[in-house]
Amino acid sequence: MPLDPGAQRVLDLIRSFGRPPLHELTPAEARAGNVAARPLLQPDPPDVAMVAELACPGPAGPVRLRHYRGRGTADGAVLPCLLYLHGGGWVIGDLDSHDQICRSLANHLGAAVIAVDYRLAPEARFPAAVEDAVAALQFVASEAARLAIDPARIAVGGDSAGGNLAAVLALMGRDGTVPAPGFQMLLYPATDMVGNTPSTQRFTEGYPLTAAGMRWFIDHYAPDRAQRMDWRASPLRAASLAGTPPAFVMTCGHDPLLDEGIAYARRLDEEGVAVTHLHVADQMHAYLGMGRLVPAADLTLRQAAAALRLHWRLD
Repeated sequence: MPLDPGAQRVLDLIRSFGRPPLHELTPAEARAGNVAARPLLQPDPPDVAMVAELACPGPAGPVRLRHYRGRGTADGAVLPCLLYLHGGGWVIGDLDSHDQICRSLANHLGAAVIAVDYRLAPEARFPAAVEDAVAALQFVASEAARLAIDPARIAVGGDSAGGNLAAVLALMGRDGTVPAPGFQMLLYPATDMVGNTPSTQRFTEGYPLTAAGMRWFIDHYAPDRAQRMDWRASPLRAASLAGTPPAFVMTCGHDPLLDEGIAYARRLDEEGVAVTHLHVADQMHAYLGMGRLVPAADLTLRQAAAALRLHWRLD
């Protein structure tokens, strides 16, 4: 499937800048490049009913959170909540990198979204991001009344590395080690740090995420190869996915993570988990953060939100 014209414009823009590929940069350089690209790629953040900065206790100190309430929601109304983990390969990204995505989801859901600023590698390696995600979920569940959140309708979600963390939280909730989320929203998720799939071999250059770029991320986050087999790093390697909550899984065609995302959606289905799998054949990894040039980004966010609204019986 040919690449979407908007996504192709992004690739042309990247080439015009002549930047080295991700795997040739230091983490600091990669983060600076991500910040510089945001105004060029992201649309203006939409207004929401409320944005509030929060923090919760974490294993290495406070974990920053950002609480959004969708436009049109009543002040003080008890809302369902999506706990959102940002993408960026466990190395890049923060509350600001995904502010526009979280605002859009809050509005499309007509609900609350709480974003998590988990620790990044290589300064904090696996399982630091998992530990901070756990702390955030425990906080939202325990403080639901104060936050005007319905504790019976808490979902987890995220894109790429954030989808990885959301899948892990869903497994932990199934096992009773964290409050059990009721839904998992996995957007082009990373699910396996070990496998060498055909899609990994196919996307080797010219894209925002390539096979070499993914290896760069994994080497920073989980340099110990034995840890990569841990299901908290590679949820596709969990012995069973049965009993995890209903899922929305999105994959895209021009993405080295394509095959592992498809494999995760297939396993969920085969093991009795209700799953909606959306495959966007003409898009590339990370396009959800490129809505200024890729209008389909907002359509996908609307589709993900619609699946969650249906689960929450908001429609």
